[in-house]
Amino acid sequence: MFTGLVEEVGKISKIEKTSTGEYLIQVKCSLISPQKLSIGESVAVNGICLTVVNKSKGSFKTLASKETLSRSNLSNKVKGSYVNLERAMKAESRFGGHIVSGHIDTTAKVKSVYEAGKSNEYWFEIKKKFGKYIIEKGSVAIDGISLTINEVNSTSFSVNIIPHTSDNTLSNTWKKDVLVNIEFDMIGKYIERLIKK
Repeated sequence: MFTGLVEEVGKISKIEKTSTGEYLIQVKCSLISPQKLSIGESVAVNGICLTVVNKSKGSFKTLASKETLSRSNLSNKVKGSYVNLERAMKAESRFGGHIVSGHIDTTAKVKSVYEAGKSNEYWFEIKKKFGKYIIEKGSVAIDGISLTINEVNSTSFSVNIIPHTSDNTLSNTWKKDVLVNIEFDMIGKYIERLIKK
């Protein structure tokens, strides 16, 4: 379980495609000390819950399954790409963002970017079937960043990125048509499931 508060921007230093079509990804980082990570520990990589399978000084390795690659923007990443990183939350930690599982629902494209005072307003285009999970002032995780939704219509929604978030995450690389990972609010999905029964 994660909170959507990015701890560090890491760099992909190696990608190996396995014979089964999965990706073995090596991520270089420093604030999240690989030496302190445990094999089998979960790390959110661009919002995707992945398992540490190996580690060395300054980096860790994780395996992305075909399912993960089909639902996320990881399949577009190459050696040298940057990714948002967050370790799983501790039970005694403050809950600064919202409940983020690290299970990506879909990807979305950046539709437009506008200046909004010192912040930037981003609009994202989504498939109409996902519109039911988006509400004004609700939460959404974009590339693993916990954000508050501003405006909503049937196929798009907007968020504001403040300077601190821009300076400490990959949100400053979001331009028109950039593909981002989306995880909708888990509570809303559970409510929908319960109502359908």
